[in-house]
Amino acid sequence: MTTIQIKNLTFGFDKQVDYLFDHANLTLDSSWKLGLVGRNGRGKTTFLNLLLNKYPYQGEIIFPLRPIYFPPSIKDATQITYYSLLEIIDFELWELEREMTLLQLDPQLLWRSFQSLSGGEQTKILLALLFTQTEDFPLIDEPTNHLDILGRKHVADYLKQKEGYIVVSHDRHFLNEITDHTLAIEKSQLILYQGNFATYEEQKQLRDEFELAQNKKIKKEVGRLKQTAAEKAEWSYSREKDKYGKSSEKGSGKIFDTGAIGARAARTMKRSKTIVHRMNDQVVEKEGLLKDLEEVDQLTMNYHPSRHTQLLKIEELQLSYDGQTNLFAPLSFSVDRGTIVGLTGPNGIGKSSILHYILGGFPGSSFGESLATTAHISYVRQNYEDNQGSLKDFAETNHLDFSMFLNNLRKLGMERNVFQNHIEEMSMGQRKKVELAKSLAQEAELYIWDEPLNYLDVFNQKQLEVLLKEVQPTLLVVEHDTTFLNAINARQIELKKET
Repeated sequence: MTTIQIKNLTFGFDKQVDYLFDHANLTLDSSWKLGLVGRNGRGKTTFLNLLLNKYPYQGEIIFPLRPIYFPPSIKDATQITYYSLLEIIDFELWELEREMTLLQLDPQLLWRSFQSLSGGEQTKILLALLFTQTEDFPLIDEPTNHLDILGRKHVADYLKQKEGYIVVSHDRHFLNEITDHTLAIEKSQLILYQGNFATYEEQKQLRDEFELAQNKKIKKEVGRLKQTAAEKAEWSYSREKDKYGKSSEKGSGKIFDTGAIGARAARTMKRSKTIVHRMNDQVVEKEGLLKDLEEVDQLTMNYHPSRHTQLLKIEELQLSYDGQTNLFAPLSFSVDRGTIVGLTGPNGIGKSSILHYILGGFPGSSFGESLATTAHISYVRQNYEDNQGSLKDFAETNHLDFSMFLNNLRKLGMERNVFQNHIEEMSMGQRKKVELAKSLAQEAELYIWDEPLNYLDVFNQKQLEVLLKEVQPTLLVVEHDTTFLNAINARQIELKKET
């Protein structure tokens, strides 16, 4: 057991106004299975890179172990996988084959080119390579990318057998399976929780509820202070006018002591300023109180229900490429107005191909029948690298409600300064938000989404859950995250191999 110590860690990128980490202090145990969570752009991958000593920083990181990062970069994917891996790090073949077997992988995959492997196979092989280095401490960044439901289970079962790592993932179910501690990167600090993601969510909610209650109390007091200060200031002002008025009134018998009135006004003004000062202190306290509350606004959707009860019907559908074996067993399902249907199944079985077929873009052979209305369809693609240009030009090209488009981007957590960038200059997470916000802003009767959660953080996922349960659109979705599918009450259709 070794401790990892972080003392007064301060770091921020040059273009950022605020620090990502400001005098952060933390002590971690190397035996923990630590989940690292936080919103996109909050600094999860940056935190791992700081542990790897890739960036200069202020403060001190005491890391007695040698960290190793996942996923490593493959220099030449055309090479045989075994030789591609040797270019990354030295390993014993028998150790790698042992780890591959634990991950339900055929060791013969090592003798194929790396680029010929599926995304899930590549992920598993790189994880197996990671754990051949038994003396190193693993820093695992998004291991569920490209993994189907079964693949995620294999990786979760595998990591349960290991001791000590830090893992970043947006898959809540996966984190609950493989972690015993959670480190949350929040707006102003790092907060450590003993327990998995579900424990973090529960304790975070309790903290937020307490802070909101405190905030409500302080707002009430600040309002009272403002009113009192205004009243005292007004009284002082009126007395000051009296001071410079007439010293006597004919026939009234009244004599004004301007000195006494002025002194009293001065005392009142001083009290007023004291109250205002106290009020300002309370305002500062209030702002500090709410610094770790996440602002997650509800998204909007340009959904227009169809007049048709049934928008899509598939009967005994089979698809194949170039006359090869059918991708899946005969498939039948329907999509009715106001329902959500989720297509599930292992990688490579043809889920995306079904979406391409429905949209008229499947290049292979098809058998069976399909009936579809002429509904307005909005499509979230799995690959959207061709999105480019300014957000304004992009919105005009795609006939979007520009205001709704920008509002949803902001609610998804995109910073306003990014709005000036061209889409091709954005990060993959930001580009995914553009693709999703495009779909939400399009007027549609039927939504077809292909793996919408890729690159989205947990807060974005919850935003989508709330939106879909509120709007109840007609949606056909391909997604591996069962927690999400269950949350949105999706009717799940599992594709199976033909026997």
